[in-house]
Amino acid sequence: MDIFQGWGLEVARGLMTTVEVALLSLAVGLVWGILGALAQLSSNCVRRAIGRGFTLVVRGTPELLIILIAYFGGTVALTGLAKMIDPSIRFLEVPAMPAGVFALSLVFGGYAAEVLRGAYLAIPKGEIEAADAFGMSAATSFIHIRLPLMWRYALPGLGNNWISLIKDTSLISIVGLEELMRISTMATQVNGEPFRFYLAAALIYLLLTILNTSIVDALERRATRGERKLAR
Repeated sequence: MDIFQGWGLEVARGLMTTVEVALLSLAVGLVWGILGALAQLSSNCVRRAIGRGFTLVVRGTPELLIILIAYFGGTVALTGLAKMIDPSIRFLEVPAMPAGVFALSLVFGGYAAEVLRGAYLAIPKGEIEAADAFGMSAATSFIHIRLPLMWRYALPGLGNNWISLIKDTSLISIVGLEELMRISTMATQVNGEPFRFYLAAALIYLLLTILNTSIVDALERRATRGERKLAR
């Protein structure tokens, strides 16, 4: 029995698109997050204001609106730029994939910036003082002391943001990207069985969440293995 009624390959393709969007958004979002955290930790008041403004705007705006603004705003900007080059051009549309990845990366980056900033501030001063006492340079201290500790403190928060990002990929269906949610909607419209396909999509998202939660848990155990040994 074909539970997807001939839509199995399309659902699989939608799943691959969902994973691709999530991974690309994660990679770009981490860059936004690092830049946002560095800006907030800067001694320059202008950079701090920009960093805080970035996180405030992103965290205070619904994800769906950010996607719509990125898509339609990008289309307006691209059309305007094209008309400057060739006035005969009337309309250019931004592809749904880049617009969706850009929007979701901003969302992830806005939350990741706060997580990374908090992880940086959570590093015990004694650790840094000990590194200075051993004569470590700033670069060596960052690589061997700050970075591993930041990773340990930031991982739970980044893991939660990653799980949320996977689910937020479903919002890109509104701009026409044929990911898992969009394919499920199309199958529903053709077959007239919304419960079947939306339930299947829900189960797939749940499996993705369980799988990635297990991966994050494994990374957390590895990051804190030294602490567990000392606790024994």
